[in-house]
Amino acid sequence: MVHKKEEYKADCYGDEVREHIVEFAENGGFEAIPEDERDEWFTRFKFWGVFHQRSGQESYFMMRLTNASGILSPGQLRAIAEVAREYATGPAENPEFGNGWIDLTTRQSVQLHWIELEDVPEIWEKLEEVGVSSRSAGGDTMRNISGCPLHGKAEEYVETGDLLKRFQTELRGDDALANMPRKFNISATGCKVGCAQDSINDVGFEPARKEIDGEEVRGFNVRVGGGLGGRQPRAATPLDVFVRPENAYEVGRGFVELYHDHGGRQNRSKNRSRFFADDWGMEKIRETLQAGYVDFDLHTAGEDFREEYTYNAGRSPEDGPHDHVGVGDQRDGRNYVGLSVPVGRMPAGDAIALADLADSYGSGEVRLTRRQNPVIVDVADDDLDALLAEPLLSTYSPTPSIFDRGAMACTGTEFCSLALTETKVRMSRMLRWLEANVDLPDDAGGIKMHYSGCTADCGQALTADIGLQGMRARKDGEMVEAFDIGVGGGIGAEPSFVEWVAQRVPADEAPAAIKSILEAFAAHRTEGQSFREWVEETGTEPIVELCEPAETDFEAPYMHDGKQAWYPYADGEKPAAASPNPAPSDD
Repeated sequence: MVHKKEEYKADCYGDEVREHIVEFAENGGFEAIPEDERDEWFTRFKFWGVFHQRSGQESYFMMRLTNASGILSPGQLRAIAEVAREYATGPAENPEFGNGWIDLTTRQSVQLHWIELEDVPEIWEKLEEVGVSSRSAGGDTMRNISGCPLHGKAEEYVETGDLLKRFQTELRGDDALANMPRKFNISATGCKVGCAQDSINDVGFEPARKEIDGEEVRGFNVRVGGGLGGRQPRAATPLDVFVRPENAYEVGRGFVELYHDHGGRQNRSKNRSRFFADDWGMEKIRETLQAGYVDFDLHTAGEDFREEYTYNAGRSPEDGPHDHVGVGDQRDGRNYVGLSVPVGRMPAGDAIALADLADSYGSGEVRLTRRQNPVIVDVADDDLDALLAEPLLSTYSPTPSIFDRGAMACTGTEFCSLALTETKVRMSRMLRWLEANVDLPDDAGGIKMHYSGCTADCGQALTADIGLQGMRARKDGEMVEAFDIGVGGGIGAEPSFVEWVAQRVPADEAPAAIKSILEAFAAHRTEGQSFREWVEETGTEPIVELCEPAETDFEAPYMHDGKQAWYPYADGEKPAAASPNPAPSDD
């Protein structure tokens, strides 16, 4: 028996959803949706990047945008920020970020909140004038394509620009493949840094080489079935396939079609491609792909470059870049400048100012990374010092603190119906507290601290040096917001997921627990040793003993919220209740 959402999608999905959104918008917005059909329409809206926000925020929507591999062409960031300033404003200011801002995502794109349905057609018009779309940004479909944000700018072993464009226009643009069993993530990178994080994608293309007919050929190895969430993460498995660049699109499309045709549509907690890959196994997938989905002979895997991966790999900074923050060389002799946005949230005015800087000092193009950060590209040597002296870069620094640089956070209870805890405000305040209270050696490298409000792990806590997942706990007879704390995650040659060292730590005691772990790291590490290397050497059992939750002077916001208030605007007047179970934003 198929899941009820499959029935919703069978009646209407993909491109045809857009006309219904427009019709609802023109006839009263949220109130025009029949109350007994809201679950169905909210499921369908997601294909066009329109997500109903959680209970207590009825009539408001999040809009997710899509831009393959994080490229924002000149004028696009400004248009997005202007839309945020005009339309993405809530009934009250966020206590940390004010009103009207953009959220940068871990899939190299942008989310806007507090959107009202009647404004969606006008927002689409303003964004699509500059080539920005929300199509296929959510729901059971192929999500934003991940790639090296500096492809075409920095050195690549294999060029990926054309492949990424084909994935975006031909594959994601094919309405016949809109209705997938579940959301589906694709990545492709030709650099040797590993920044597309192929290990946590449903299908990933990594640079490789292979001798074929006596000639060394550059191309890609293929991995499938990676993903996070639900405490059941999987690192993508090698498919034992090497493809030339000119054949990579067909293999990517072939696996998408295979999963579209054969992926389960019953149990939504078990129908991601990682479970499909486990069930079928690599040999059956490869044989089926060869027999029915590609029309050329598949080669066995070539030699990859995973030993050189440094992006979020827990290695020393001396080994190579672990993010795209800072000043770096482009292959054309110009520079890129990556800025740190600690939890990925930027007020609209600052985003407009960033677009101005990109115009003044670069080509106007801005690239977004998988770590929720923007990169200004095409900066000439003669303009570099002036750009670095701009006031905006004191807020979003290319040389941030060790804690700001490594921080990521998901949406949290502010808008998400799945989340158990608030994330963005708490993480921002915790970063400041750690900066003031923890001293780390200069050679400690980066500390990647990721915060997810629940086990769906949109904040990628499982891949962090220190991973935080939102939970609930009882303290002094009351239910409070809490964390599970894990250590030792990372992506690289050997992807690993965090081991949990403390569970259900009340949010006001978690900073002390993190501080105690970091101080033990500083005291016991060897010179030059990274945090992940120290965890691997030490083992998690001793770290369990070193982790010491305690109350401090840290003031934990929203400890007792319990998602009962119109978070975080408890004084706001609630509109009439809508569906009791709004669809989660992770779907």
